[in-house]
Amino acid sequence: MSKEEAPQLVAGIDDKIPVGKSIVLGLQHILSMDLYIMPLILGGAIGLQGGNLSFFLQMSFFACGIATLLQSGMFMKYPIAQGPSYVPLGALCMIGATMGIPTMIGSLIPGALIVILLGVTKLFSKFIRKAIPPFIGGIIILIVGLTLVPTAVTGVFSTTGNLTVNAISGSVTFVVLLLCMVLQYCLKNSGLLHMCSVIIALVVGTLVAVTMGGADFSSVSNAAWFALPQPFHFDLPQFNLSACLLMVVVYLFVMLDTTGTWFTVKAITGADLNDRRIDRGTIGEGLGCLVGACFGGTPMTGYSSNAGLIAITKVASRRAMIAGGTILVVLGFCPKLMAIITSLPTPVINGVFAMVAMTLIANGIKMVKDTVLDDRATLILGVAVMCGASTMILPDDVVSAAPQFVQFFLSSGIAVGGTAAILLQLLLPKTVSLTGTAPKAASASTAASASSVSNKERVQQVVNA
Repeated sequence: MSKEEAPQLVAGIDDKIPVGKSIVLGLQHILSMDLYIMPLILGGAIGLQGGNLSFFLQMSFFACGIATLLQSGMFMKYPIAQGPSYVPLGALCMIGATMGIPTMIGSLIPGALIVILLGVTKLFSKFIRKAIPPFIGGIIILIVGLTLVPTAVTGVFSTTGNLTVNAISGSVTFVVLLLCMVLQYCLKNSGLLHMCSVIIALVVGTLVAVTMGGADFSSVSNAAWFALPQPFHFDLPQFNLSACLLMVVVYLFVMLDTTGTWFTVKAITGADLNDRRIDRGTIGEGLGCLVGACFGGTPMTGYSSNAGLIAITKVASRRAMIAGGTILVVLGFCPKLMAIITSLPTPVINGVFAMVAMTLIANGIKMVKDTVLDDRATLILGVAVMCGASTMILPDDVVSAAPQFVQFFLSSGIAVGGTAAILLQLLLPKTVSLTGTAPKAASASTAASASSVSNKERVQQVVNA
């Protein structure tokens, strides 16, 4: 990426920023993530209630913190925040509800070890280099942004509670964050706005919700101040071959999901994504998933919403993510602090999500436009976006009629659209033009050949004379 095209950041990924600023930015990243939703859904589906469900949520936060520290601080060294992946939710609910929690935990371990092996053997980076050039990465980022839009809108307007309160609090959050971004653009060097824009929007949105009776913080007073994390709290893992094989396949979609986040961060920060970083990131991803299995029962993935937040704050320093990971680990020891975050109104959080989705869509388009959109590129772009977007509008009865494995696949627009883009990139010939126009390289070759023939004819004419 040239200097002219490099993103305008306040701080790059390896820049050192003050501890206080790191904590504020790390807290922003944590507050903008819906870390608690996936564990709550999964915990309820597998029969956890009361204290066990709270502990399951607490361990999920703790595992997310460890996974973030591993990825951002030790392995990939990218500003990546790790959180529970939604991709395997359906499979985990089915395994946990029918075979028990120990079998569900056991099904996650072999797949995590295989992901680590892919990083150690450098096979995943070789696959990435062949299958996901920058153009395909841009398409994946675009699909990530598009698939976040329904989540944000549904989270604002379809959350349980008063529709008016939800709509107003979510919309106010979005508008405040938008105004902060406009001021950032107008003032250029407003460091305070860059650092605190998301927190400002969350505070204003939450105050609006509280004023209208749309927020409940009663759980904060009931939560304990301290509780020790415990691995394998729900008994030692058990291994079922069918469940393990299913999760190994699902892990491939998790990796596709997190790879999209890596390319998003690359596009936003301009930081190099070389083979070594990809290999180390794959190892870090596998270790994070292994920690998630041991503590929270949920595979980890890089959260693309945090990449969008980097684009908003213009601060890409890994120190902010390390601070966020540390906060998550602390929350794993302190249920009361965690209760404060989980009490933030869902419409308010999704108001931030909407802005994040908009930012990701813009960055995806920016990457795609840098590629010459010939017939081949246009076909890949159109098919991939259509496939990814179609998962958002498929009727539930159509999805439920599909085989179980297909249902898992269709649950992720990133997996569907990304897979379509990668397959077309690998299978579609690069030298064939759909309109019948010869590619430039072929045209040049033909011209050279014609010139050669013409010269031979002239030589022959001279000899004959």
